[in-house]
Amino acid sequence: MAATNIHTEFHRFLNRQDKEALLGQRGLVIWMYGLSGSGKSTIANAAERLLHEQGRFTVILDGDNLRSGLNANLGFSDEDRLENVRRVAETAKVFAANGIVTFVSVITPRAALRDLARGIVGDDFFEVYVQASFEACAQRDVKGLYAKAAKGEIPNFTGRDSSFEAPERPDLLLDTEGTTVTEAAASLLDAIRDRISDGNS
Repeated sequence: MAATNIHTEFHRFLNRQDKEALLGQRGLVIWMYGLSGSGKSTIANAAERLLHEQGRFTVILDGDNLRSGLNANLGFSDEDRLENVRRVAETAKVFAANGIVTFVSVITPRAALRDLARGIVGDDFFEVYVQASFEACAQRDVKGLYAKAAKGEIPNFTGRDSSFEAPERPDLLLDTEGTTVTEAAASLLDAIRDRISDGNS
């Protein structure tokens, strides 16, 4: 049930333009999704480090990190996945509205979930599909999850027990089977450069 007697205070706060002028950048949510092991967090980390060197203020909202805190009470059912995405999107929206370049690294396996995130974030949403086949991710298996899933130890594992819907028109597609992390990070930064520039940098 929705909360009642809510009185928002947004109108009294410093506005977005004040924050972006201070930071010398514009806020953006770079929503990176794909199978576990596709390279989402690795590319986000590489891109963030490059932006940090350029004097940009950034944050990464990583799915696993958030599931150890903010979303620790959520599992991987359809309902929990939806609530996971909703919470992450609402958090990312706040960061972007305060001028922060925000990387989100969450599997987000279904189009409806991505639509939900885009609907919450709005015009600050930049959709990045980090593409790698189930077989390639299983071969990498950097977290040992695919081996556990093969033994039936992880229920609702995306790509095996739970489907992943490839997008039709993402804002950017990064094929990590055909590019290096450095190349993918460079492509990502090229794609968002104009979106995060305040016009003076």
